[in-house]
Amino acid sequence: MTPTQCRAARALISWTQQQLADTARVGVATLQNFETGSSTPRHATVEVLQRALGVAGVVFLDDGEMVDGGAGVRLAKP
Repeated sequence: MTPTQCRAARALISWTQQQLADTARVGVATLQNFETGSSTPRHATVEVLQRALGVAGVVFLDDGEMVDGGAGVRLAKP
């Protein structure tokens, strides 16, 4: 998951940084730094963030997967 995907995923489900940080049990500063690109968290931290967003219904698309133009996110079918 890229920082841009993380921000877009939160926007899709109308979550604040605080909501995602609480759900994933990571520090809000860690999330803020990741989303702004000012630091790169451990791989395990990115995984728990992505997992929390996935449980909330976000599907992550890799570069070139189902769309042209790079990596992205979408909502899962209910």
